[in-house]
Amino acid sequence: MQKPAVTLMVKAARSAGNVLLRHMNKLDALNIIEKDRMDYASEVDGLAEKEIIKEFRRSTPDYAILGEETGSIGHNRFTWVIDPLDGTSNYLHGIPHFCVSIALVENGEPIHAVIFDPLRNDLFTASRGSGATLNERRIRVADRKELGGAMVLTGFPPRERERVSAQLKCIDNLLLEAEDIRRTGSAALDLAYVACGRADAYFEAGVKPWDIAAGVLLVREAGGKVSDFRGRTTGPMDNRGLATRQLVAGNLKVADLLQQKIVNTGYAAAFD
Repeated sequence: MQKPAVTLMVKAARSAGNVLLRHMNKLDALNIIEKDRMDYASEVDGLAEKEIIKEFRRSTPDYAILGEETGSIGHNRFTWVIDPLDGTSNYLHGIPHFCVSIALVENGEPIHAVIFDPLRNDLFTASRGSGATLNERRIRVADRKELGGAMVLTGFPPRERERVSAQLKCIDNLLLEAEDIRRTGSAALDLAYVACGRADAYFEAGVKPWDIAAGVLLVREAGGKVSDFRGRTTGPMDNRGLATRQLVAGNLKVADLLQQKIVNTGYAAAFD
């Protein structure tokens, strides 16, 4: 049975997903802004986030909010962390891979998570200490024991392009062992796919709390591990942790091997 908070989050995520789907056939008419170099948002991002916030304000008016589009609102030990459209670039190009990501964070730690892919109707949920599910079925990370044959996911965020040479050196080394490396365009879905075993591991730099808060809890509750590029904890997932960060995720063995590879190839040192 879903926790009451998760039930609320699912309702909000589905409402936002409906906004995304309604606008998919009129992408050419959307107003698009460049928030930063090569970092775009559209009016749909804002509309979807408003739907989510409306649901939360009605039920939890005192909780703080950290939204990718809205920013930080209020102060409370509980914070709704919202990415209304993770995979905006995919969405704006008509590539069918994006999602809504919502986490409820208590004192910086995610305690409930929902990631919703409205095109596939895939609903990922997790609650701290209660496991993770995909469409109400329990999920676990893959049981791979080594990087050999692994499917690894990553990203190339615009804000990290000055370190791309170090990242490509790491990828070059990884491809000597891994089956393949994919760049899907949605950090939240990447983490959800690691949680359900569709991928073996994920790593990326330049991510923000709204990109990863829900996915981090999914991976943990599915039996996996998350850390930064040096193997440290990921830091607070609310408005105290707005600086960009690095993330590695996978099962306990593969996450450790990938993190060591990132260090040994010099990619981690690029952030020192």
